[in-house]
Amino acid sequence: MKKISLFFVLAFLIIACNEKKETKTTSTELTAEEKTDAANIKKIFDTALLHGKSYNWLKDLTTNIGGRMSGSPEAAMAVKWGERVMKEVGLDSVWLQPAIVPHWVRGEKEVAYFVSNGKKTDMAICALGGSVATPNNGVMAEVIEVKTIKEAQELGEKARGKIIFFNRPFDNTLINTFSAYGGCVDQRVNGAAAVGKHGALAVIVRSMTNNIDNYPHTGTMRYGDIPESQYIPAAAISTLAAENLSKGLKENPNLKVYLKQNCRNLPNEKSYNVIGELRGSENPEKIIVVGGHLDSWDLGDGAHDDGTGIVQSLEVLHIFKKNNIKPKNTIRVVFFMDEEQGGGGARAYAEAAKTTKEIHIGGLESDAGGHTPRGFTIDANKANTATLKSWKKLLAPYGLHDIVRGGSGADISPLKSENVTLVGYRPDSQRYFDYHHAATDTFDKVNKRELELGSASMASMIYLMDKYLYNNTPIKQ
Repeated sequence: MKKISLFFVLAFLIIACNEKKETKTTSTELTAEEKTDAANIKKIFDTALLHGKSYNWLKDLTTNIGGRMSGSPEAAMAVKWGERVMKEVGLDSVWLQPAIVPHWVRGEKEVAYFVSNGKKTDMAICALGGSVATPNNGVMAEVIEVKTIKEAQELGEKARGKIIFFNRPFDNTLINTFSAYGGCVDQRVNGAAAVGKHGALAVIVRSMTNNIDNYPHTGTMRYGDIPESQYIPAAAISTLAAENLSKGLKENPNLKVYLKQNCRNLPNEKSYNVIGELRGSENPEKIIVVGGHLDSWDLGDGAHDDGTGIVQSLEVLHIFKKNNIKPKNTIRVVFFMDEEQGGGGARAYAEAAKTTKEIHIGGLESDAGGHTPRGFTIDANKANTATLKSWKKLLAPYGLHDIVRGGSGADISPLKSENVTLVGYRPDSQRYFDYHHAATDTFDKVNKRELELGSASMASMIYLMDKYLYNNTPIKQ
């Protein structure tokens, strides 16, 4: 036992010495200016971990307001909350920007089951956002299982009078679960439009998660350009229910599914983006945006999607103020409204920026959950992409190894141009789709330290973008 203990002690000391040696070597490879930046980034992380407010903000938002559907009373409460906390941080200015958003309501809890050989099996379902309701007495019909939109479209008249079951799972060989999500979300978005025109009665879609559980995951759907007379109900079922239904169909292809949902689309509502900023000390006319979306779905509390992004974005400016960092450019935080159901807030922001001829030079969005930081994706021209990648040596000591080309975020992407550098914050993705759009997306699923590390990661990126990216870069009008 003593020999084993001694072995582990020696191993620990060797690892610690190697880590210390590696840190020292890395430090000597930095220029004098980079050493200053490294010291400032260390202060940024220290501030987030010791004096951060993001976790308490998130608790307040999610537990006292909860889910924040566009157009809902909860969304209106969240707007007031956002304005209040921005003012408490002491930003130079805070204002509300009008945006027109959809107002879809779920209604009474949905009911679904399938009947096979006289046996009834309940299914966990939820209506998809934007869907129409079933008739008051629900629908009951035989089911056709498909894997792809193409397969569904090829059914033609065979779809008439049937319920179409889209059952394409995540590709679990893909390490990035966002890639897996992107590989199958089309069935949720476009499934109803694909078969509604062929007379299908409804669609049910496997939930967008790689987890096998009994929580249905909602999300938006679209009817495209089909006439309203062809709109059919669309619902998501839990992955466990999808597995059971698929197994049931193999045993009895003639089984029937019953579905009842009570959702409806109300007239559009006026809502707001919440905006605050720290004015630039040298180039106040040039703007770098950092933000996430304030709205969420209604099943959970919108903690990871996107409460974490909201509070992390505001924490960036709080950290700047706490450390007396005077940005050269104006740093603007935006709580966007309506990312989930159509992007009304993003459009309103981009249109206002165009109308007033604002000069945006960069943006950073957090809309991938509050898990352990991994890095950033970059949507920028070749030169600025190379500049951001060169900062890896400053960011890698904090676990930010993945700094690569890629998308930024739905809310800042309308700002894209040759001279605007857009960045997406990328935490670890492995657990995100356990909670995404589901009742499980609650405050208790967010780890305080992971959240604060993310805030610091974002603040460090904004610090570097503000200091270096545009010092000598002319902005074309």
